Amino acid sequence: MSLVQKSPEVFLAEGPIAAVGPAEISTLKAAVAASPKRRARINAHPDGDDALHEMIIAIDPSSYIRPHKHPGKSEAFHIVEGEVDIVVFNDDGEIERVVELGPPGGHRPFYYRMSNAFFHTLIIRSDLLIVHEITNGPFRPTATVFADFAPEDSDAAKAKAYQAELVRRVATLQDAAA
Repeated sequence: MSLVQKSPEVFLAEGPIAAVGPAEISTLKAAVAASPKRRARINAHPDGDDALHEMIIAIDPSSYIRPHKHPGKSEAFHIVEGEVDIVVFNDDGEIERVVELGPPGGHRPFYYRMSNAFFHTLIIRSDLLIVHEITNGPFRPTATVFADFAPEDSDAAKAKAYQAELVRRVATLQDAAA
């Protein structure tokens, strides 16, 4: 299998069969280190119009993923490497649930599926997260709904402050549940 780099953050697995192993993961790790957004992915689907989208995504803990939802879509994660808290919100920005995930063989679940459109974001709990994400297509950038309660990713200072406050809020919830 060969990878074709479509942008600094996106690679396409060419051909009718995609196989991801250590070489492809190394490529992703190098791309994350060079990426302004501190994340990179391999698309196993041929294009945005495909009915099924599968990606191997590497995300650095400093990457800000603005809370968002995808109306009419499902989303599933299978952890390959690292740990993450998926923070699920109501429409007002209150935390509804935190789904703690880790790699197979660890103490956390390694898979989740969200079948309804909830606002969500990620808190990366390891030096790097590598996840297999599956969602239904087609991909339409304008179909993603971003939360008004969270800053845009173009405002780095506000995004960093929001992310730090979210980490504090989640820790408070997790401490109360323990």
